[in-house]
Amino acid sequence: MLTLAFDTSGKTAAVAILRDDIIIYDVIINSGSNHSEVLLPVIHQACAQSGIKIDNMDLFACTIGPGSFTGLRIGASTMKGLMLATGKPAAGISALAALALNSGKTSKKIGALMDAGRGQVYSAYFKYGDNGFMEQVGEDRILNPAHIKNENDDIIYVGDGALRYADIIRENHHQDIEIIPATQQYIRASSVAVLGREKYHRHELLDAAKFIPVYLRSHDAQIKKFSFAP
Repeated sequence: MLTLAFDTSGKTAAVAILRDDIIIYDVIINSGSNHSEVLLPVIHQACAQSGIKIDNMDLFACTIGPGSFTGLRIGASTMKGLMLATGKPAAGISALAALALNSGKTSKKIGALMDAGRGQVYSAYFKYGDNGFMEQVGEDRILNPAHIKNENDDIIYVGDGALRYADIIRENHHQDIEIIPATQQYIRASSVAVLGREKYHRHELLDAAKFIPVYLRSHDAQIKKFSFAP
């Protein structure tokens, strides 16, 4: 199965192509440019360098939130364009779930924290089950870092929100916690692809006419129309 995946939920943009479990192309762009300026060119570059045409993809996957309003709109519009242009299926992935994969398989609870601006973070917790798959514990939330508390769990935090508010988070915990290094704070599109394939096999796919991003902070942002020519 060929999967094209991308992320535009945060400060970076990311694009990956996977053939089953094999990563063919995987890049993170942290140039400071608007995602609308880099996403389609990088998708075209990924296809050109891998020798795989858009029409040959079996599945598309992208993060649908939470995250930047503008970034999520760009990602959603691009996804809709790809779906309509090719007729191929697509999966929408939690940005926090994709971020949590940066921790690697662990027996600890994983806290994924994205910097949401305005002194807040997007937050979600995950745990690997006996089946070897990562499962979410509770719901996505937006909150003040001072409210991030954990009673007894052995926990590992990941994401730019965890790095930015590391001192506050440590003060609120009664036990030692681990925070993933800065080199692993950004979402990899290859992680989005892995989670997308899991959703594909569970038949949890997007409807191009109905899906919208998950904003958490507000529901008043509207998706702009976008055209894509493969």
